[in-house]
Amino acid sequence: MTAQDNKLGDTDDKIFVGKGDELAWLTLALANRHGLVTGATGTGKTVTLQVMAEGFARAGVPVFAADIKGDLSGISEVGEAKDFIIKRATEIGLNFEPDQFSTVFWDVFGEQGHPVRATVTEMGPLLLARMLDLNDVQEGVLNVAFRVADDNGLALIDMKDLRALLDAIVPDSGKKGPDAEEDPLAPIRKAAQGFGNVTKATVGTIQRQLLVLENQGGTKFFGEPALTLKDFMKTDRDGRGMINILVADKLMQSPRLYATFLLWMLSELFEELPEAGDLPKPKLVFFFDEAHLLFNDAPKALMDKIEQVVRLIRSKGVGVYFVTQNPIDVPDRVLGQMGNRVQHALRAFTPRDQKAVAAAAQTFRPNPKLDTTKVIMELGKGEALVSFLEGNGTPAMVERVLIRPPSARIGSITPEERKAIMDASPVKGKYDTAVDSESAYEILQKRIAGTAVTADGQAGASGGGILGQIGSMVGTIFGTNTGRNRLTTGQRIARDVTRTVTDKVVGGVVADLGKSVGGQLGGSVGRALVRGALGGLLRR
Repeated sequence: MTAQDNKLGDTDDKIFVGKGDELAWLTLALANRHGLVTGATGTGKTVTLQVMAEGFARAGVPVFAADIKGDLSGISEVGEAKDFIIKRATEIGLNFEPDQFSTVFWDVFGEQGHPVRATVTEMGPLLLARMLDLNDVQEGVLNVAFRVADDNGLALIDMKDLRALLDAIVPDSGKKGPDAEEDPLAPIRKAAQGFGNVTKATVGTIQRQLLVLENQGGTKFFGEPALTLKDFMKTDRDGRGMINILVADKLMQSPRLYATFLLWMLSELFEELPEAGDLPKPKLVFFFDEAHLLFNDAPKALMDKIEQVVRLIRSKGVGVYFVTQNPIDVPDRVLGQMGNRVQHALRAFTPRDQKAVAAAAQTFRPNPKLDTTKVIMELGKGEALVSFLEGNGTPAMVERVLIRPPSARIGSITPEERKAIMDASPVKGKYDTAVDSESAYEILQKRIAGTAVTADGQAGASGGGILGQIGSMVGTIFGTNTGRNRLTTGQRIARDVTRTVTDKVVGGVVADLGKSVGGQLGGSVGRALVRGALGGLLRR
């Protein structure tokens, strides 16, 4: 079948990407074998990304892509039949027909798209340690904090929860006199020390790194309502895949936050999606622009996890496409997983550039008609060397290809156009307002105030489940859980007040019960929380 046999070149099982001596087709059934789009700045990587995203959307495959410069936003608007576009289409043999695609904009900062949030617990200690640039000792203390939170039922939702927990595990160095009040957080401090030496200096360093992250916008990222990844995996009413664009121009000012956020998304997809095997087309395609940031200074443990996720997420029906300048930006063990390759021009001005050109040439299946190393440096804008997987899963011989023009607009959209799209978004209102649920900060504050402390100083929430919480609260209110003359100041105040407003107490118990049973944090009673491959949580 030739490109002209179909309105836009695509078929039911392939995406038409470009034309050289042969037509370049990306087979949908092999699109979850991942891919790589590389090339120097200004050689056409973003346009190639847009062409591929449009093809997936037409096939009913949802797409997620990071938009670093804002150029990808034009995919949401009707394309324009400009002279250079018509010329390119004519050279390839296409009849250019403008089109547009259903788009949802996302933004960690909530300014140019719907807010994207995750909870601290979902992020997990491994990714959070990378985000904070912690050393091994500091990462160890962070792991202790997460373990203590798990054991004590302390949900870590936002930054203030994590700060409160870190304060709670710091050893109490104050001297205790015979009349000193008991430390309501003593069991937590003792539990933390049981996992290893937690020092005030190390916790202080982590707290300072949290301040750096907050200054970079981390406060807006951590919170609720947390992102439901299934909202990425939708089709519009015409059956086309929704294109989800992460507005990342501001996020890129904090490269480590950007890379860790996208890696968290991959890990969550890996954990949440069931095994799917070989599908006729992917469930989702994920484009990771500026992919080198993912691997820069990554410790070996994290690199092992990245390789594992990239290797195994294929079986979940997700295709991952890295977009970067040089192939050598991607480690060999990850590069080996990239079956579909598009290589735009590279310039060999330095020894490193020459190494990149040689490496790029060696990753392709040779074509006797092409000197791959030479052609990489001769490619014009919009040209690329292409090798996609063939029907039996082996790479096709590399071809020099002219990339087809996108059907939607090339370039950015106006603020007014963006606002109109967001107002009509299928997730409008779902994430736009932050929710501050009861979590670790509030629970620890209650303990410090003495409103949830049992006779032996242990928090009621740490044992006995819901009934234990209710019994602890009622016993504390009426003084049955504490020995005579051993009430703290906070407990005495709470007892005296609650004796006169019993109706409010009952209401509070019911509210706490409701949060435990049906709140956003609790979910169903007995729900298991399992640590994910990259330190997140799998909620079953």
